[in-house]
Amino acid sequence: MRTRSGFALNGSVVSQETLGPAPLTVFEKWFTEAQALDPRFADAMTLATASPDGRPSARTVLYKGLSDGAICFVSNYSSAKGHELELNPRAALVFFWASLNRQVRIEGSVERMPAEWSDRYFAARARTSQIGAWASEQSQVIASREVLEARITEAEGRFRDRPVPRPPHWGGYRLIPERIEFWLGQDARLHDRYSYRATGAGWQVERLSP
Repeated sequence: MRTRSGFALNGSVVSQETLGPAPLTVFEKWFTEAQALDPRFADAMTLATASPDGRPSARTVLYKGLSDGAICFVSNYSSAKGHELELNPRAALVFFWASLNRQVRIEGSVERMPAEWSDRYFAARARTSQIGAWASEQSQVIASREVLEARITEAEGRFRDRPVPRPPHWGGYRLIPERIEFWLGQDARLHDRYSYRATGAGWQVERLSP
């Protein structure tokens, strides 16, 4: 069923009006629905960064929730993406949920999360992941798997019988959205797209051609 103001999805009509004026509310609803259908990959998102001279790079990272209207993720600050974000603190995210035939694109500025947030999150991780954060010099050339395993053994010995502290080179980031686009797949590639752009007065909402 199609209408002039929207489109049918799973028996209900979705339009600019039914999406509403708050894009992060829509995002949270879609994320919850994606988790219910396929919890293994719902939190996977593509993170695209760029060097100061415009060379782009992208990789898949995990979504770590919202904080004061920003999208959170974690990383090694010394990684390739960490270096790019230090020099060019802007990024783009893409969520694609094939089970729902939906995509969300988010663009904005990026900053580090407060140390207290990163400490709390790191403390809640599995101990093996905590050890790995100390052992891995992310994105750096390594001679062999054996070198990595030796670093893991060294870190395990260093922190034996005591909590593993957060490494100073590891922590959270937050992307502050400036633009959010919702994409819903439709027949004949006549997809539905809605763009939300941040303004001083809120969000400007526009429907885009597929």
